[in-house]
Amino acid sequence: MKTTLKEIAKLIDGTIIGDENIHITGVSGIKEAKKGDITFIANSKYMNLMDATNASAIITSSDVNSGPKTIIKTDNPSLAFSRLVSLLAPNEDKHPEGIHSTAIIGNSVKLGKNVAIQPYVVVEDYAEIDDNAVLYSGVYLGHHAKIGKNCIIYPSVSIRERVTIGDRVIIHSGSVIGSDGFGFATVKGVHHKIPQIGTVAIEDDVEIGANVTIDRARFDKTVVGRGTKIDNLVQIAHNVIIGENSIVVAQAGISGSTVIGREVILAGQSGVVGHINIGDGSIVAAQAGVTKSVPPNTKVSGYPAKPHNVAKRVNACVQRLPEMMKTIKDLQNRIEELEKRK
Repeated sequence: MKTTLKEIAKLIDGTIIGDENIHITGVSGIKEAKKGDITFIANSKYMNLMDATNASAIITSSDVNSGPKTIIKTDNPSLAFSRLVSLLAPNEDKHPEGIHSTAIIGNSVKLGKNVAIQPYVVVEDYAEIDDNAVLYSGVYLGHHAKIGKNCIIYPSVSIRERVTIGDRVIIHSGSVIGSDGFGFATVKGVHHKIPQIGTVAIEDDVEIGANVTIDRARFDKTVVGRGTKIDNLVQIAHNVIIGENSIVVAQAGISGSTVIGREVILAGQSGVVGHINIGDGSIVAAQAGVTKSVPPNTKVSGYPAKPHNVAKRVNACVQRLPEMMKTIKDLQNRIEELEKRK
């Protein structure tokens, strides 16, 4: 890779402040960058790193007007940098082709064009795999399950019976889609399993991280909406519905029959109880515990989760508790002394 900053600015629709003739030979993170590299800063809190980086140029947001390095101003630095990496340093990983002889393909399975199936994949009866889908080693696909076009299913993923996967879905290693929902009826201390006869529907352009579990519905279906991105180690329980273009970050857990709206963010280790609604555009902060429904476009944090501004005030009060306890103790002593004088 070797190009000028002027050429890069055209590719990402950016505005250069500085020397447009700088030659760029690589892309890198801001801490790892060396001379000749281009990097980016997406968050203003990292602006101090501009002074320390060895990068020759930096992609920044449009509100940055100067810096110690030549910059390219863009509306979305992270997206612009991603586009640049894709254009100038494309991923050289090549997906497998063809169907390996050790793959086990059941009866009446429908395979589209250019399907790739690696060693020791099991595809049960009546399953369907559409054009250009790739199944890596050790994938299990249950009976009557469907995988859409241009999907990538990485090693050791289990997609259970009757689960539907849309187009251009990526599922990373170890995830289980369609495991039984956690349903038991307790009678005289004995837990009796409640059959989970529903399914899971993963819509188009969803990406699911490693070791994610998405339970099948008791009836009907658990749904992950189009364009939603799910990080590693997330638990999604039965009958949950997640709207389009939402983000669920690592170690989050969603209890059964909860409805998550469109463009919602559930940050890391957040937890949501069952049978509530999280409104469109809402943000649940890291480690928040949501115990009741959240209105649209609301940010909540803490446990139990409260509107973020309220939670910050509560936390500020908690931090002052030692001083408050000392003040209360002093007041108690003064009151005791006053009472003794009576």
